[in-house]
Amino acid sequence: MTRKEERLSFLEEMGDVRRIKQPNRADVQTIRTLTPGHIERQRAAVDRPARDVNPLTASDVEPLKANDVLAYQRPGIQHGVYRKLRLGQYQIEARLDLHRMTVEEARREVFGFVNDCVTYGVRSVLILHGKGERNADGVALLKSYLAKWLPELDAVMAFHSAQKHHGGTGAVYVMLRKSERDKQRNRERHGSK
Repeated sequence: MTRKEERLSFLEEMGDVRRIKQPNRADVQTIRTLTPGHIERQRAAVDRPARDVNPLTASDVEPLKANDVLAYQRPGIQHGVYRKLRLGQYQIEARLDLHRMTVEEARREVFGFVNDCVTYGVRSVLILHGKGERNADGVALLKSYLAKWLPELDAVMAFHSAQKHHGGTGAVYVMLRKSERDKQRNRERHGSK
C-alpha cells in the first residue's frame, strides 16, 4: 500500500467522525453548600493546633552576658578535635546569622539550619548570635538560648565561642556529627564494618 492509498483509507475510515461541540474542560466550580463532612474537617483544622516537631526549649534560660564564653563538648570528642574547633582551625562550611531575630524565629532557624547541615554533610559551621551589648539589662538573650539549644540537638557534637576575627563572643563555632551517608563512605574507604 502506498502512502496515498494509506491516506485515502484513513480518511474513508474517519468519514463519519464529528467534532465534539463542548469544550474539553473540566467543570471546576466550587460547591456552594457545605456538607457535614466539610464542616467537621474545618472545625478539626481550627481546633487542632499544629504539632511543633522542634525539640528546642522555648522556656526561660539562664541569662548570659556579652563576654561570657560558650563551650560544650559531648563525651567521646577527642581533645585535639575540640582544640582545633575552639581555635577556629576548621574551615567554616556554612553560616547562620541570628541578628535582629526574635527568640522564636531564631529557634526555628537554628533547628532547620542544623538539620539541613547534617543532611548535606556539612560538619563545621558558624552561628552569629550577637553579644547583646545594646540591651539595657546587659543580657545576651539569643546567646543565652543558643547555649541551651545546641546541646539539645543530637547532631551537635561540640561548640565554642568564636575567635575575635569571626565575631568573638558574639558568634559560636559548631561541630556537627557526620551524616549516615558520610559514615558509610568512611566505612567503605577504610574497610571497616
